[in-house]
Amino acid sequence: MSAVIAFAKLPAVFDVNGLNRDLGSLESESWIEHVNKRDYQGGWDVLPLRCPRKFLEQHVILQSFAIEAGDDWANLPVLELCPAIAAVLDYFQCPLKAVRLMRLNPGAYIQPHRDKELAIEYGEARIHLPICGAEQVEFLVDGKIVPMGAGELWYLNADMEHSVRNNGTGARVNLVIDCTVNAWLKLIIESNG
Repeated sequence: MSAVIAFAKLPAVFDVNGLNRDLGSLESESWIEHVNKRDYQGGWDVLPLRCPRKFLEQHVILQSFAIEAGDDWANLPVLELCPAIAAVLDYFQCPLKAVRLMRLNPGAYIQPHRDKELAIEYGEARIHLPICGAEQVEFLVDGKIVPMGAGELWYLNADMEHSVRNNGTGARVNLVIDCTVNAWLKLIIESNG
């Protein structure tokens, strides 16, 4: 049995300028405050880009925080405004589930918590791609700092305890992608973990 990987930098880097242009085109969209209010302090909000197909015409809260979503996922129309983000999604050679932008405001803190069984060992992986504000963020997984930089892809074992603090003066925005683990994804995570 192989060792459990807390985090891994994946072998891809994306166009930060293009990602920031995409982000700028989404300012007027309906970001929604994260629903798990007991686990954070300060501002933390979400803009869904992909959701369960059955919620395509539903309220943004269902698109952002679907529980028991199944395997039928679809892109939301807002993704058409985001060519650089679409290029990131095209990189993946595995099934994609939820895709969303997550914004953590200056001074905000996500308390230590675990997302049960959200790790490659359980068949699902969470990938983060920082777009802006990463340099002032302290992101810990299993007590270790994850040194994420803008435009980089990182696998984070969310089944392990993790926390995030934005020590900067601007918002931190990450593209967060949940994937179904297949042989391709397992290999690149294990090769870089």
